Amino acid sequence: MKKKLFGTDGIRGKANQYPITPEIAMLVGKATAKVLGGGSGHKRVVLGKETRISGYMLENAITSGLLSMGMDVLAVGPMPTPAVAHLTRSMGAVCGIMITASHNPACDNGIKIFAEDGFKLPDSVELEIEKEMLEGTLAEEGVPCENIGKAYRIEDARGRYIEYAKGSIQNLSLRGLRIVLDCANGAAYSIAPLIFRELGAEVIETAVRPDGLNINDGCGALYPENIGRLVREHRADAGIALDGDADRVIFCDANGEEVNGDRIIGMLALAYQRERKLASDTIVVTGMSNLGLMRAMKQAGINVEVTDVGDRYVIERMRGGSFNVGGEQSGHIIFMDYATTGDGIISALHVLKLMKQTGKPLAELAGFMNVFPQEIRSFGVARKTPFAELSRLPAEIDACREALGESGRTIVRYSGTENKIRILVEAEQSDDVRVWIERLSAAAREELN
Repeated sequence: MKKKLFGTDGIRGKANQYPITPEIAMLVGKATAKVLGGGSGHKRVVLGKETRISGYMLENAITSGLLSMGMDVLAVGPMPTPAVAHLTRSMGAVCGIMITASHNPACDNGIKIFAEDGFKLPDSVELEIEKEMLEGTLAEEGVPCENIGKAYRIEDARGRYIEYAKGSIQNLSLRGLRIVLDCANGAAYSIAPLIFRELGAEVIETAVRPDGLNINDGCGALYPENIGRLVREHRADAGIALDGDADRVIFCDANGEEVNGDRIIGMLALAYQRERKLASDTIVVTGMSNLGLMRAMKQAGINVEVTDVGDRYVIERMRGGSFNVGGEQSGHIIFMDYATTGDGIISALHVLKLMKQTGKPLAELAGFMNVFPQEIRSFGVARKTPFAELSRLPAEIDACREALGESGRTIVRYSGTENKIRILVEAEQSDDVRVWIERLSAAAREELN
């Protein structure tokens, strides 16, 4: 059975439009309570959000739904998504709910749910929640007055996560490092600067003044050129750009050059391998990762497992194989030894730790791979028509793959969270990339708009 509300990363859409409405949010709370909160006694749910103005609306609606079904709510306020996952485990909650649309524009929002172990809910449980929401009688359901739940504001939630994140690198001093930090006016705006400063780094911060509408607005992980410019201006050792909910990170080196998720995964995998900490000498990435990473890992004797796009699929493969390093080119880095989901802050700390321990600049550490020329185009479409029902676009995809052979590749897919199509072309020659990205984009625009 196909999910109708939940996508690859929770429920997502335009705020105050179906399905991101107060009415649906209340049903999410009630259905989650019914599916995950069975048994006697009050069960606890950790509830966090980032900085979008619509977060207040959704937070109150979800809280109402949970309370009406006898669940207690532990509200932690603006908090990185990985912090909510951690707090769910550490506080003995039956689940965690995060209100976020991650890297999307400010007028989007979403809801993602973590199980009691801090991992995202499996598809089967999301389907069960959906069924209760769409087919059940939740509107008429609720506990007797004396069993209604209570809501608590957890004042020390921020401090709990800060100490946990610092502990992931054994509180190693970062003294002597000057970093530029872009918090995307998002969930990490007050937490991330504190973490790096408390560990001794000199921090030049930007995008740390959220107003409810400026999250990801020309800042954060989608705009690494910002930290690149500031790194050069301030002669910093590195730049760190988080996204709106701080589950992804992109770096810039001292020259202002971007260091993406592929390079971060690779350099840390090599460090883990040297320390004999890389489980089964294997990393897990998606099909979007650069072929240069695949070749560099093969040369180092590291196996590469490839999954569909989406950090949930990376995590599923990592759990299934007991692997401990993986992630996405986009900056979702998963260190299973420390976190159950992508954690931009913890990933950044481990990169800085490597710089400190080796005494090497980031550019040198990231230079382990030769990057294949690659271009990714992402643009809105009027409809997500199955490729089997199209003519020109599938034909162009086949022609591209035949022309590039083993010296390149293309991936064309719809976004799992937005009404967009994403097109990747990668080849040994940049001219081939330019030709095919234009041909594929033109075909997609013609048939889907």
